[in-house]
Amino acid sequence: MSEASESSVRATAEAAKQASRTLAPLDEPRRNAALEAMAQALEAAGAELFAANAEDLKIAESMSGDEKLSPATLSRLKLNETKLREMVEQVRSVAALPDPLGRTLDAIELDDRNPGDVAGTQGLHLQKLSVPLGVLAVIFEARPDAVTQISALALKSGNAVILKPGREVERTASALVRVLREAIVRQGLPADAISLVLGRERVNELLGMHGLVDMVIPRGSKALVEYVQANTRIPVLGHAEGVCHIYVDRCVDEALALRVISDAKIDYPAACNAVETVLVHRDIAKDFLPKLAAHLGQRGVALHGDEATRKLLGAGAPVEDWHTEYGELALSIGVVDSLEQAIDHIHTHGSSHTESILTEDDATAERFLREVDAAGVFHNASTRFADGFRYGFGAEVGISTSKFHARGPVGLDGLTTYKYVLRGQGHVAGDYRGANARAFTHRRANDQGGQKS
Repeated sequence: MSEASESSVRATAEAAKQASRTLAPLDEPRRNAALEAMAQALEAAGAELFAANAEDLKIAESMSGDEKLSPATLSRLKLNETKLREMVEQVRSVAALPDPLGRTLDAIELDDRNPGDVAGTQGLHLQKLSVPLGVLAVIFEARPDAVTQISALALKSGNAVILKPGREVERTASALVRVLREAIVRQGLPADAISLVLGRERVNELLGMHGLVDMVIPRGSKALVEYVQANTRIPVLGHAEGVCHIYVDRCVDEALALRVISDAKIDYPAACNAVETVLVHRDIAKDFLPKLAAHLGQRGVALHGDEATRKLLGAGAPVEDWHTEYGELALSIGVVDSLEQAIDHIHTHGSSHTESILTEDDATAERFLREVDAAGVFHNASTRFADGFRYGFGAEVGISTSKFHARGPVGLDGLTTYKYVLRGQGHVAGDYRGANARAFTHRRANDQGGQKS
């Protein structure tokens, strides 16, 4: 296996780069066959994977002091039969997605004639085609499903991937990568399409591979993401925090609001798309907040409120920092005077991840959706929908809160770039300047929105 203990990180990156060149021209049936082989191999390897994960959990639960893992991290780390089935389903759902490669993103006729003014021949034509990025390096903490999600998306999009797990999930990740590599090798693909690097000391070496790695994707804590962003010249895709908000407007269906907020907080509180702050319009706060507090209190959610909230409820801890990502059954609640104040609060304290408004006033909803600057803006829906699988992307490599290259849940399209392909018949640039210059037609083909070439 391409682990740092057996070879240098550079050798691993060089092998991955070579594998990426093999993957890039593969046709879709071969990539899909490899994905199905991966899914079948995962189904058959349950006992091995659960045993490896049990070792990780045993060690993780014994950590103490600064190394002690939070309940949210332990929850993400655990691999059970339900999660394994979801991982297998995600691999197959990626295989079922349309091919992201070789798509004509744009097509322009530069000239409708060949040199010598021969009409009716091919002319000079330019295409903008989708292609793989090349080599992805993914540094992640705790989550076993990150291995399968990212590997499936990388393979479908023709990219090689180097995985660097946190030490708390090393045994599970090693078992998963071994299963996946064996599966793709049986399909005639290079094993180094999926590689593994172990050891915290290897992170900086991996971040220094700017000539071999095309994108780094950190998945984990704010500290991890910020460290990666500050220590590499490789483009970074990811988000540091998931401080998601729900604004409860004065024109709200209270039953709908209780249902949505409960899901957004309780369905999976450790997820980055779980709600962390609920803002309630002052006009309904006196009536709605006690109902919300009772509803969430029955489900074990600890509430932190501003002064107005605590006064209305007669209880609750104060909000220490509106920028808190709890990642557990805890929630900040604030009272606002208007939609404008809610939007200002979100822009001041949010992380540009996912924001939702609950209202029956369509005009207010549309204004919220238009004015809030975030990767996802929702109306009458749980923030938990901010997920590549739920969006129909099959899976995701992560959620990006930047505005460069990809934003929101990143699926196949976020793992591709493009190149320009020019086809001519001996055309030369010199013919298009001077007194007798030929004229460009610059005629765009119709209906080129992502058609296969």
